Amino acid sequence: MSTTTELPARPETAAPAARPAKVRLRGERSPLARALSHGALAVAGLIALFPVAWILFVSLGPDKTDYLHPGEILGKLTFANYRHVLSDTDFFTWFGNAVLVSGVTTVFGVLVAATTGYAVSRMKFPGHRPLMWSLLVTQMFPIAVLIVPMYTMLSELDLLDSYLGLILVYSTTTVPYCAWLLKGYFDTIPVEIDEAGRVDGLSPFGTFWRLVLPLARPGLAVAAFYSFLTYWAEVPFASTFMLSSDKYTLAVGLQTFVSEHDAQWNLMAATAVLIAIPSAGFFYLVQRHLVTGLTAGASKS
Repeated sequence: MSTTTELPARPETAAPAARPAKVRLRGERSPLARALSHGALAVAGLIALFPVAWILFVSLGPDKTDYLHPGEILGKLTFANYRHVLSDTDFFTWFGNAVLVSGVTTVFGVLVAATTGYAVSRMKFPGHRPLMWSLLVTQMFPIAVLIVPMYTMLSELDLLDSYLGLILVYSTTTVPYCAWLLKGYFDTIPVEIDEAGRVDGLSPFGTFWRLVLPLARPGLAVAAFYSFLTYWAEVPFASTFMLSSDKYTLAVGLQTFVSEHDAQWNLMAATAVLIAIPSAGFFYLVQRHLVTGLTAGASKS
C-alpha cells in the first residue's frame, strides 16, 4: 500500500502593483513652471537693480564724461565725487531742509489723514461719502495743473519761499490718498474695540488715540512711508516755490549741477546715491509693517 504525499500548491507569483500616479495638489506647479517663474523673477530683479548699480558705478568715476566710456571707470575708481559733494557744496543744508519739510509733512499729513479716515470709517455723518469721493477726485489733477494756482495762493498769503508754504502744499496732496488708505485699514478693526473703550469711560478721541491707533500701526507705517518717500526727493513743487539757495531741498540742490551748457554727471550720480541712503533706511525701519498695511484694507472699502 503506497501513500502519496501531496505537496502544497505554490502560490502564484503576484504581479507587482503599479505605482499610483503622483497627484498634483491644487496650487502646486510643475518643475517647468517653477523654473520659468524663478527665471522671470530673476530677470525682473536684474532690471530693477541695474539703474541703481549703474548710478553707483558712474558716481565712482572722477570725470563728468565717464558715463560715456563706462569701461574706463574700472581703472580709476575713486570716492572724490562724494568728498566734493559733502565738503564743497551745500549738501548738508539741502539735507536739513529736506528732512524738515518731508518729516513735518509726514507727521502732520499722517495725523490729519488718520483722524479723517477714522471719522469716515466709524461716524456715519451726513455727507461722509461725498467727502471721501472729493478726496479721491483731488488725486486726478496732474501737478502741472496745480502749480500755477498754488503759486498764486502762496504769493497772496506771503508763503512763497517758506518751509510752511511747501509743507502745506505737500499736505494737500498726501492727506487725501493717506485718508483713503487708512479708512480702509480702520474698517478692518472691529467696532467692538470702540464700544469697549466707551464702556471704560474713554472719550471718542481717547478711544481713537489709546486703542485704535496702536492697532493701526501697519496702516500708519504705509501712509508714513508713502508721504516720506514722495516728498523726500520731490522736484516740481520744491523747485517752483523755493527761491532762495539756502532753502533748497535735496532734489532742487541736485539741479545746481546742471547749467545751460554743462552737466556734471559724476557729481549728480554721487548726490543721487547719498539721497537714496535715507530712503533705504526709512524703508528698513517700516518694511515689516508694509505688507500687512498694504493688504489689510483689500477686503473692505
